[in-house]
Amino acid sequence: MTSKPMQTSQDSQNQMPDAETNSVNVDTNLSKAPLTSRLTIDSLIDAQVDFMQQWLHKQAEPLSMEAWRWFGAQPLSNYITCDHLQHLMKDWLLNQPMTDVMRKDIRDILHTIIYHPVNDNVPLSELVDDTQIQTLANYIGSHEQQRNVLIHTLVGNETFADLLTQTLYHAINDFMETTLDKAGGVGKLMKLGRSSFEKATNRNLDEKLQTYLHRNIKDLTRKAEANAQAHLSNQEVARLMVMGWDRIKDQPISELQTYLSDEPNNSSIDHIEAGIQQSYNRLRLSPYLHSLVSASIDTWYANHQSDTIATIAASLHINEEAMAQCSSALLPIVYDAIETPWLTAHIRDMLEAFYAQPTIKEGLALNHD
Repeated sequence: MTSKPMQTSQDSQNQMPDAETNSVNVDTNLSKAPLTSRLTIDSLIDAQVDFMQQWLHKQAEPLSMEAWRWFGAQPLSNYITCDHLQHLMKDWLLNQPMTDVMRKDIRDILHTIIYHPVNDNVPLSELVDDTQIQTLANYIGSHEQQRNVLIHTLVGNETFADLLTQTLYHAINDFMETTLDKAGGVGKLMKLGRSSFEKATNRNLDEKLQTYLHRNIKDLTRKAEANAQAHLSNQEVARLMVMGWDRIKDQPISELQTYLSDEPNNSSIDHIEAGIQQSYNRLRLSPYLHSLVSASIDTWYANHQSDTIATIAASLHINEEAMAQCSSALLPIVYDAIETPWLTAHIRDMLEAFYAQPTIKEGLALNHD
């Protein structure tokens, strides 16, 4: 059945805004064809699909900014609850192990950073400022407990005492052996006396010497530690720390590489990353960490549930200017998506469903041929 051209279609074309008002000057089948009996629902849908795609293409940028302004004005609590955040953090993030791909990326990035050539020309002071070291030194020096721990680590360490004992023992033993060998008959006599002493006391002279040194050196280190804790002032402890930093701060960052191994089968980075992963995988499933995460989310949500999305975004330095830059960066993706066959098919399905409605079909006088 044929029909007369739609007056509403003609009116729509006559009322189309020009380019200066952000309109779209569409070159479609509908605009080309005269409004005669050749106009069908299919041709109208084709024209509308083309029009919508071109209109969206030109309006994508202002629409994205208007969408951000609207979204930013909405209160957080309208769309996100505390339970949503708990589910996101605990049931999704913490319950999922880090993928092998991500772990490899972390290792590769760490290797690039640590072994980058720029580290050869940048001093350690670029990483840590002198004022930070001074602040830390003043803090440790002004807290008796922390100061005593530091002094004990430096002076009263038992491992250091054991190492010193072994060093002195080997020095004395080497001296005695060398001296006795050069003493001729006297040396032989002294060795005989040593043998007789060990038989009479049923004790090895070397063992006795080590015991004597160990006992006395430990006693000396305890006295030195007590003396240091009694006489090293807060200022002196802070000064020692600052002096230690001054000795190394001008060394290049690449100096840290000397403490690492970069062998294929013995990579320090691989060991560090594996150790971190082991700790993370143990903690992420522990009730302890889940309790802390829950408490942290409750605290954050209580502080911000009445804030707008824009207010929360602003705390992360995300404002309208940042969103405009983000929108510009994403526009090529939007443009490509608008022109994809799948979007065209969805728009066509939507329009076909619209014109298939009985009330619409009855109200239209279009050619169905």
